[in-house]
Amino acid sequence: MQLKTIIEALEDFAPLANAEDFDNVGLLIGNRNSEITGILVTLDTLEKTLDEAINKHCNLIVSFHPIIFSGLKKITGKNYVERVVLKAIQHNIAIYAIHTALDNVPHGVSKGMCDALDLNDRKILIPKKGAIKKLTTYIPHASFEEVRKVLFEVGAGNIGNYDACSFSLEGEGTFKGNADSNPTVGERGQLHIEAEKQLSLTFEARLESKVLSALFKAHPYEEVAFEVITLENSNQNLGMGMIGTLPNPMDEKAFLNKVKKAFKTGGIRHSALLHKDVKRVAVLGGSGSFAIDAARAAGADAYITADLKYHQFYQAENQILLLDIGHYESEQYTKNIMADFLTKKFTNFAVVLSDENTNPIKYL
Repeated sequence: MQLKTIIEALEDFAPLANAEDFDNVGLLIGNRNSEITGILVTLDTLEKTLDEAINKHCNLIVSFHPIIFSGLKKITGKNYVERVVLKAIQHNIAIYAIHTALDNVPHGVSKGMCDALDLNDRKILIPKKGAIKKLTTYIPHASFEEVRKVLFEVGAGNIGNYDACSFSLEGEGTFKGNADSNPTVGERGQLHIEAEKQLSLTFEARLESKVLSALFKAHPYEEVAFEVITLENSNQNLGMGMIGTLPNPMDEKAFLNKVKKAFKTGGIRHSALLHKDVKRVAVLGGSGSFAIDAARAAGADAYITADLKYHQFYQAENQILLLDIGHYESEQYTKNIMADFLTKKFTNFAVVLSDENTNPIKYL
């Protein structure tokens, strides 16, 4: 199987357009046209991960974290990042990183955390902004239904639990083609008035190229009048973190023990106990201090994340229980999510879940 086939599936599962701007996702090492013999799925790509891939005859590593995060000016093997890159190239092993592209989809990192705690009534904690665009175009009556149908087919007009959403207005379009024009209706050099409909519909930003390609292919005019704008509306189905409810309220200490057991952590750093039951829980894998205020505003009794600093625990403001369970621990289920998807997508292909624990933090 060619690498590009696997990449297409991964980018449909977790579109790179949904990744954060600071991130480095996608194919980091390798040729899209190379033949893949096996896939190793891991949370981190380390030297021992490369050795595991070699031993298990996998020439593609699908990793949650990108091994190359900032620019490399030299590759001499002086640190673990450069050694991984060199070894991957020497052994013709491709590396693909998914990171925040998977953070921002509802079936990604936060889902794994919610599943571990059996949370119900789940919603995105911080809906993603700038992820919805609106297309407005003008279509002659005879072609209106066909153009709208084609746009619906590529995903335009989907809003939450609804699809085929659009708005239209009747009107008149005017145009006059020059000597090089080839108008579908009217005559070049003469002003033409055509009864048209204005069509407006929204779409996910990641679909822009598909939507415009479909528009240009289906629209009858030589020159298509259209505009695309980015909306301020947040996409409620995409974004960082999740919030949900426990099946039953729990005493804080019982809840802490439940979290410790579910995430197999060596210890939990937490803010002061509030002496009230925990029912509504927010989660965000990895470094999630930026979402403390969002968790409080959403009415969470507790917020589970990682990498909290000393002063950030004060942000609890005696209103919420903050839990730092560790970076690795909060994201550990991510590789299972990726492996399950790839196994179901490519049923007759070797997809191997890494046996390596790549957590760099140890507990006494």
